Amino acid sequence: MAGEPQEDCLFCKIVTGDIPATVVRETETTVAFRDINPQAPTHVLVVPRVHYPDAASLAAAEPAVAADVLREAAEVAAQDGVDASGFRVVFNTGAGAGQTVFHVHAHVLGGRGLQWPPG
Repeated sequence: MAGEPQEDCLFCKIVTGDIPATVVRETETTVAFRDINPQAPTHVLVVPRVHYPDAASLAAAEPAVAADVLREAAEVAAQDGVDASGFRVVFNTGAGAGQTVFHVHAHVLGGRGLQWPPG
């Protein structure tokens, strides 16, 4: 069921602490942790504590939590000191877009020049 933790979800297990991660920020609604395969000096994932497969389904069901994810992305950028130089927030939606874990997550990338388009 959407919103409920999923037993087979990697990010749900990180949220509950069952799988370790390098957590950099936590709020009542989100957890932010370093990506294990960073694509930039700052590469942090911000996930909601509730389980939804992608950004669209989270925004439709719980818009306040979607806003929390974006707010925390900005806080992560500030904490890592990339807010002034610029950072990117990316939501991949679907396997064709590169999503590999189907628990909505924002990638916060910064600390180097970021080209557009990215892929």
